[in-house]
Amino acid sequence: METSSLTKKYYTIADVSELLNLPASTLRFWEKEFSQLRVHRSGTRRRMYTPKDVELLDLIRFLVKERGLKIDAARDYIRNNRADLDCRHAVVRRLQAIRSQLMDLLTALDKRH
Repeated sequence: METSSLTKKYYTIADVSELLNLPASTLRFWEKEFSQLRVHRSGTRRRMYTPKDVELLDLIRFLVKERGLKIDAARDYIRNNRADLDCRHAVVRRLQAIRSQLMDLLTALDKRH
């Protein structure tokens, strides 16, 4: 997920949960575990995530869910290798998008025959 694809100034926890396909409880837990996440609160104390917060959560999801890192290892990786991580994550996302497009093309071709 790229920040440029996020058009709102703030996202609710429900929005982020849907965008990242993660339970809200996981997002709340990660807020406590990753000091880099600085979630804003509205006047009614609702969590309000910026596009940067959503991008960081997506990086955390990538490290924990896709690469299988433990929370401590993911925290250290983000702290020490953020530039490398951003680059790798962007490449993986682009490749996944390309794969998805190719699969859609294969499906469309199969339907024609």
